[in-house]
Amino acid sequence: MPVTLFSTMSSATQLPPVPSLVLAMAPSPDGNAPVWLQFLPFAAILGIFYFVILLPMRRRQRKVAEFQESLKVGDKVITTSGIYGAITKVNEKSVQLQIADKVRIEVAKAAVGGYQGQEPIVPESSGGL
Repeated sequence: MPVTLFSTMSSATQLPPVPSLVLAMAPSPDGNAPVWLQFLPFAAILGIFYFVILLPMRRRQRKVAEFQESLKVGDKVITTSGIYGAITKVNEKSVQLQIADKVRIEVAKAAVGGYQGQEPIVPESSGGL
């Protein structure tokens, strides 16, 4: 009588077939698998990571940098903290906003979120990191 996993199982009961993927992951009979085949899953993960995370992030950063470089005097903008104002002066890393009559503040270019009345340059992502 063949050995079974449980004593209550009859000899006619068989184990389910093993998927071919599991067999493909098993080492070859001689024990020498090609090295490139062992690194293939890691390369696939890196490729997916690049196309799903890194490439969109680079596109977003490029779009923000182009927006910040295109800021000019007279643009009506909103900061990321919600302050509305008109640009009165543009420096290398900051802009001066007039937020009321005779009231001007200087904020970093990175704090400018978009133009008034338009969608933000980079919309807030839902979920994610």
